[in-house]
Amino acid sequence: MLTHFTRATAAALLITASAVASTAARADWALDAGASRLSFISTKNASKAEVHYFRELSGVVTEGGAARIEVPLDSVETAIPIRNERMREFLFETADFPSLEVSADVDPSLLAATGARIAAVPVTVSLHGQEASYEAAMLVARDGDGSLTVATSEPIIVNAADFELGAGIAKLQELAGLASISTAVPVSARLVFRADD
Repeated sequence: MLTHFTRATAAALLITASAVASTAARADWALDAGASRLSFISTKNASKAEVHYFRELSGVVTEGGAARIEVPLDSVETAIPIRNERMREFLFETADFPSLEVSADVDPSLLAATGARIAAVPVTVSLHGQEASYEAAMLVARDGDGSLTVATSEPIIVNAADFELGAGIAKLQELAGLASISTAVPVSARLVFRADD
């Protein structure tokens, strides 16, 4: 009787564990905004470079590899309040274009294996009423706790002309009294996703 009970219990536990594992394998991942960072570098007067970032991010990666990120542009952080305001008003024009959206299709095989792999991932960016596509070198890592880290292994160079931001940059240059602001902007990301229970 005890042996039968023990075997039955063990079988039940095995079935339950398999079901949990199967559910986890099928789960989507939600962005952990506190552990993630989307940043960009601006260069003024040819040699003065500064790093800026966005305070707010949201997003998801599905089990099939479809990734979607949304960035409220009002959350831009440059460490200088007046510059934040000017970027919102004159560069991003957030009253008309409140968010930046990024989409990508990640090979599901990269999501299934533990460890880290680097792959070229097609990325589409929607910003300022325009859309542009890039091929990004991305590090994709499935961590032991089930979380997923997706990061640029090298910056993506975004040109202001891709999103009709040239006039906004010229306005920022005028307001700040600068000789120049680069219109080619390196963008880096480190995005951490956790299983969406």
